[in-house]
Amino acid sequence: MKLIGMLDSPYVRRVAICLKLLKLDFEHQSISVFSTYDAFAKINPVVKAPTLVLDNGQTVMDSTVILQYVATLAAPEHRIFPTLAEHCLRAARLTGLALAACDKSVQIVYERNLRPAEKQHEPWIERVTEQLHAAYRELEEELTAAALPVEPGHMGAADVAVAVAWSFTQMMLPDFVSPTAHPRLQAFAQAAEQTQVFLDTPAV
Repeated sequence: MKLIGMLDSPYVRRVAICLKLLKLDFEHQSISVFSTYDAFAKINPVVKAPTLVLDNGQTVMDSTVILQYVATLAAPEHRIFPTLAEHCLRAARLTGLALAACDKSVQIVYERNLRPAEKQHEPWIERVTEQLHAAYRELEEELTAAALPVEPGHMGAADVAVAVAWSFTQMMLPDFVSPTAHPRLQAFAQAAEQTQVFLDTPAV
């Protein structure tokens, strides 16, 4: 298998870390949807990162869809999704909030970095920023209710999503979401980033 996309994307990094947690062999190719658009289009004409290229040449895209598929390929002792209904519910909630935070962070980055300054719409940025803050407030509440594991043998896809989302926002938008206002998120992400699987999959 080949994972196509840049690790500075939280979606690509999320998949790469989970593939390693699942102990699945894959090759990572750092191909950008921006600077190497044509090269990406030859692999997947939709040009969506991440894209997973299977050994038979077929492609799968979207980080959640990819993880749902690759989870079926792993040995039974390697799991990234819970099986009990109550655990599935929490994982779904954590993942939804984390991906919402990623989406809103990406929207702000695109607005600030890709759109000409004279065409940037401040009311839109304010709205997206409010949504970003709401997602992280709720994630902080979730971690207050119950801590997340950082041990690779216990970390699941939802935990990875939360850590990757927080790290991405702090890297790309350091002045938008205060770490001191989200101490549990900050502590969890920092601990996760010190685990070997995260260190081996840097966001730069």
